[in-house]
Amino acid sequence: MAPSNQERAAREARTRLRDYKARQTAHSERVRRRTRDNVIAAVVVVVLIAGVTAAQLFYFSSGPGAPVASPSASATPSASASATAAAGQNTGDVPASTIAEGRTWTGTMTINDIPLGIQLDGAAAPQAVSAFIAQAQSGYFTDTSCHRLTTSGIFVLQCGDPTGTGTGGPGYSYGPVENAPADNVYPAGTLAMARQSGNGYSMGSQFFIVYGDSTIPSDAAGGYTVLGTVTSGLDALESGVIGAGTADGSADGKPAVSAVITNVTVQ
Repeated sequence: MAPSNQERAAREARTRLRDYKARQTAHSERVRRRTRDNVIAAVVVVVLIAGVTAAQLFYFSSGPGAPVASPSASATPSASASATAAAGQNTGDVPASTIAEGRTWTGTMTINDIPLGIQLDGAAAPQAVSAFIAQAQSGYFTDTSCHRLTTSGIFVLQCGDPTGTGTGGPGYSYGPVENAPADNVYPAGTLAMARQSGNGYSMGSQFFIVYGDSTIPSDAAGGYTVLGTVTSGLDALESGVIGAGTADGSADGKPAVSAVITNVTVQ
């Protein structure tokens, strides 16, 4: 017996209701998935931002602004010392602080055939300037590579490690921190010593050149010893080395263009 019109209408109404409920369920599931995906994406972004911020703070708290730990600068320029610095004292055969003679020294640091005029303040940083002079006059820096470039947060090129890795040093370490800016601001052209985070007696041979105004937070040991300034040639260094960025495209890494110190003279 054929269904009546009323039965057919009722069946069609039930079918439409089932289809409507199915569409609503599917829509609700899509909304739920989108909401979940958006939350996950937001969490990932927050984690990434926090990671980058933490990395920058660690970098500057470990040494330029900070360099790496063997006396190097970390963004904290950080440095790794070949001789472990004991808290509050020099280790190894540290050059006498009297070498700086309490006067201003001038000279040239040549990187990739780019001559940088430098001026060292022997009165404000006698120990650090004395060590730098002794290293320069002995040819210690000749043919060493600048191993670290930072392009975000702080703007430094870190050099002075004979191994070119950020872990080398002269076999001695010294302190304390001298001539650090009270406001933690290191203007472009600043030449300063890298060191380990929280260790004012971990300086050795690693130093950093500030190519853009940078605020580098102090840590438990204070700020970073300012040797002096780069008085000329910084623009050429920026276009020839710094402008190429890092080898891996990160904000903190090995320079894409090899930066080799061929000579440092002071007088």
